[in-house]
Amino acid sequence: MALRLQSFIRTFGTFGVRAMSTGDAGSGAGKGGGSGGSIRDAGGSFGKMEAAHEEQFMRKLAQEQLKKLKEHHEDEIKQHEDAIKRHKANIKKLKPDAGSDSDSD
Repeated sequence: MALRLQSFIRTFGTFGVRAMSTGDAGSGAGKGGGSGGSIRDAGGSFGKMEAAHEEQFMRKLAQEQLKKLKEHHEDEIKQHEDAIKRHKANIKKLKPDAGSDSDSD
């Protein structure tokens, strides 16, 4: 179980959300210490469009990761339910049958 969780974390990891330090996304270089590329540096409608595409990509990526995480949790739940059924069956086999008394014959 721990190995599956570790591999899941390695596969999906964590992702951060980028925050824009300027007022409008794509309106020029921000205060973050680096430029956003030549299109963003120029600002204008192309910079805003590029920023919108990037935000759309990040939202889509987050949705895909959330979907995979939900699927992973559903699989884990199913595996746990199967294990519970298996353990209950094993317990039932170990308990003596209350209906049959072989000593009373």
